[in-house]
Amino acid sequence: MELTLLGTGAPEGLPRPDCPCAACASALGEDARAATALLVDGTLLLDLTPGAAFAAARAGHSLGGVRQVLLSHPHDGPAVEVPAGLPQPVRVPDGSELALLTGHRVRAVPMDSPGTGYAVTGPDGQRLLYLPPGAAPAGLEENGDSYAMVVADVVGRPDALAKLRAVGAVGPTTDVVAVHLDHDVPPGPELRRRLAAAGARAVPDGTTLDVGVYEDVPDVPRRTLVLGGARSGKSVEAERRLESFPGVQYVATGGSRNGDNEWASRVHAHRERRPGSWRTVETCDLVPLLEGSGPPLLVDCLSLWLTDAMDSVNAWDDAEWAGGGERALRARVEELTSAVRNTRRTLVAVSNEVGSGIVPATASGRRYRDELGRLNAGFAAECEHVLLVVAGQALALRG
Repeated sequence: MELTLLGTGAPEGLPRPDCPCAACASALGEDARAATALLVDGTLLLDLTPGAAFAAARAGHSLGGVRQVLLSHPHDGPAVEVPAGLPQPVRVPDGSELALLTGHRVRAVPMDSPGTGYAVTGPDGQRLLYLPPGAAPAGLEENGDSYAMVVADVVGRPDALAKLRAVGAVGPTTDVVAVHLDHDVPPGPELRRRLAAAGARAVPDGTTLDVGVYEDVPDVPRRTLVLGGARSGKSVEAERRLESFPGVQYVATGGSRNGDNEWASRVHAHRERRPGSWRTVETCDLVPLLEGSGPPLLVDCLSLWLTDAMDSVNAWDDAEWAGGGERALRARVEELTSAVRNTRRTLVAVSNEVGSGIVPATASGRRYRDELGRLNAGFAAECEHVLLVVAGQALALRG
């Protein structure tokens, strides 16, 4: 089954008309995108958009062979003119199935917001799922049968991808292509980086893909370390890397700090930001979690883990530190990094980068700064991907 993406942008396109934002200003060349429309085997058109016939011609195709036009979402603004020779566009009722004379079968998939998804099975048996903008499937059932390709709003609704993964509709070989791309994320390298973390990719308008060809499926890094200063956006970046995966285990190393209202408000803000399907565990005992099996782990953060570890060996006392505390701490750090090296779970960890600021005024503060630097370096050495977040911008140090 052959799929041509006549457009890959949001309904208003990218750049948006008359929008002065930085993302729209830089959406030039291959990063400029018309509203999303898909041409399947030259015979099925999913979403009719302005200029579809010209887009098809630029891609080396014609709409003359289209026998069915299906709409996936309500279109705002004036009605789109139907090019001569095309059948009238229709929306298929949820759960209904069409059998086309070309051998394609199309099933309408219910969404959790206005719109309809379409599961297309080609004459060759390959399966494609197309989702409308801003929507995720509703009422999915687990059947273990994954699609060869999923075309969806990965940036706007990463939880849709998580739901599909949870029921086996998206597997390791599923080619996930992001469409309905808007100005929420700067185009180019930043967009590619975010999509790769979700196991997805974007392609330019006019690209033709063979459904069932998997060589371009991105590999999601197994281990990632996200570094940054206070309020740099490092936790948001770490959470974003796993928001398209189901059942994430969020490991909070800071504890509850009973009576500290300011800390409680920070914890509450973190919880409100996380997907409801994630499970939170409050512990500094990370090694058993890394040695076990299960869903992805998000550890936030290593700097608080180090505080607990230094408390446990009384590292703040000079005599205790010299008398064995330093050796005990190094042994704990080695145990942790060894567990990271051998883990089979997807792991994203957060840590503070504190070595670039003011030199601490106390010996214990300088000791903590030094040990955190050593911990970060040892942890990073075991990760495929290391990021430094500055002013909300993620810089790749490795991977």
